Amino acid sequence: MQKQILRYFSKKISQEIQMYLNDQLEEIRLRANEPIILRYDTYETILEYITKTEDLLETLQNICENSIYAYQKEICEGFITVKKGHRVGIAGNVVIENEKVKNIKYISSLNFRIAKEINDCSKKVLKYILDIKNNSVYNTLIVSPPGGGKTTILRDLIKNISNGIDEINFKGLNVGLVDERGELAAMYKGAPQNDIGLRTDILDNIPKAMGMKLLIRSMGPQVISADEIGTYEDVEAIDYAICSGVKGIFTAHGNSLQQIFLNPILSELLNKHIFERIIILNKKEIKQTHKLSGGKEYVSY
Repeated sequence: MQKQILRYFSKKISQEIQMYLNDQLEEIRLRANEPIILRYDTYETILEYITKTEDLLETLQNICENSIYAYQKEICEGFITVKKGHRVGIAGNVVIENEKVKNIKYISSLNFRIAKEINDCSKKVLKYILDIKNNSVYNTLIVSPPGGGKTTILRDLIKNISNGIDEINFKGLNVGLVDERGELAAMYKGAPQNDIGLRTDILDNIPKAMGMKLLIRSMGPQVISADEIGTYEDVEAIDYAICSGVKGIFTAHGNSLQQIFLNPILSELLNKHIFERIIILNKKEIKQTHKLSGGKEYVSY
């Protein structure tokens, strides 16, 4: 991990951060004329080195493989996903045209969020998601704030559901994964860099709503999955999937069930009673379980 991450940064920043890299590292934040900040699982480290504008530009060029123009679409969306699924957030002077982001220039901040494969990290939530009796899964929404672990847990869930689990006699299912940002499978030249299971079919670099419909029509999945749903198009596509007899596991941003209900888009899904399980992630152990209508369940984890 250390070698692959260091190659994205300017030479000076690589020298400054290399001795601080370890398995607990979650974010590397670079801000123009401010010190480098490294965020770990339970603490952060502020380095003495002050990030220069040249460092940001050199780092961005490395991330874009010396072709910033080729990554213009990703830059306009505010982030770039690199090999292995690491996501680099971008902030700076935004150029708006026809109410859409045309460019982000004069880059002032880069936030390198490190993607991790953590085997069996989904073990505690699997029992709420697997429908053992029918060798299927419950329609599930996993909720956490940014950096709360939902993508990592979703990746491990997909792997287990796709491979099957011999210990509990759960047979693997065909999973259709829409990996819009490339963070889950981390596809590179057509091959996933992360282990997402032997029965998983992947569409990456495609809007989630479009990808879900395409997978259902072309690959016949038993389970459909996507990370960070949040548009009306996503709601319509999920409704289409469930009505087609496909089970779904999705994630969304949020801190609580109440916050999800206040979100006009996500609350529409909840009011349709599509989800049978809603799992709220936090840093603590499972602390409460609430029954929803029709025997559905909300778990805080």
